[in-house]
Amino acid sequence: MQSLEGRLTIRHLRLVDAIAQEGNLVRAAQRLNMTQSAVTKALQEVEVLIGVALFKRTNRGTVPTSYGENLASHARIVISQLRHAGRDLADLRDGLGGRVAIGTLLSATVSLLPLAITKVLEARPNIKVKIVEGTNDTLMPLLRIGELDFVIGRLPEYRERTGILQEILTDDHAQIVVRDGHPLIGRSNLSLRELVHWSWIMPREETTLRRQLDEAFRREGVEPPHCSVESVSILANRALLLATDYLAVWPAELAAAEERYGIVSLPVALPTTHRPIGISTRAQAGLSPAAEAMVRTLREVAKNR
Repeated sequence: MQSLEGRLTIRHLRLVDAIAQEGNLVRAAQRLNMTQSAVTKALQEVEVLIGVALFKRTNRGTVPTSYGENLASHARIVISQLRHAGRDLADLRDGLGGRVAIGTLLSATVSLLPLAITKVLEARPNIKVKIVEGTNDTLMPLLRIGELDFVIGRLPEYRERTGILQEILTDDHAQIVVRDGHPLIGRSNLSLRELVHWSWIMPREETTLRRQLDEAFRREGVEPPHCSVESVSILANRALLLATDYLAVWPAELAAAEERYGIVSLPVALPTTHRPIGISTRAQAGLSPAAEAMVRTLREVAKNR
């Protein structure tokens, strides 16, 4: 395969990205404001330049080959980085101070991230902050393609760490929570074995916390309980807890903060849920000035907690 340095252009990358995302030359042409024949010709030029087939036509549309998938993945990162660079330069030119897109998990949303944002905006009021809440299985792909500057929360396990740098800020563990007045409150010597048959609100199976909770039950010799609801929504989970006798598992800091709403933590240890909270960034991408300022402040906030 020929060396591509200095030969592939942004036009080529946009073309490959559009075809890969649309899965159809006609729709890709519409997206790029080109004719279908022009898209076909341009694709042929790229394939000749690279020396391999990037796409193949099937009854399911235009499907990328392994080479096409790889190049499209790189193309999305480059395009995203250029888009963010353009925004940062425009913001600096207009005196807006830059932007930062942050992915956050439940464990960081209670105080760590809000405190850092408050401090940064006090010092740099023109920075614009975008927050995307989710779980590692949804946030890490967004981080890899450059849609997020970094992710803050419980650090992912090995399966989600390829191409990702991790920085530990503090520690976290989870607690089982119920509503005030729940029948289990006041019971002594509670164990997970006694809680198996209750109805539970749990994180999705793809999440680290759910896997850790399942492991906690298995260590006590019982299978994990039936999950009535899968959710990481604070508002929905709080409402369900207050209206029912469900049990849920929340980060300890969130559980403490929710006491004012009538949420109570049960005295059941969950040692398998201990996990560091930290920052995840792309291994081969630098942070913008706005993102770097936010990361510095997160370190300070975590250190002084």
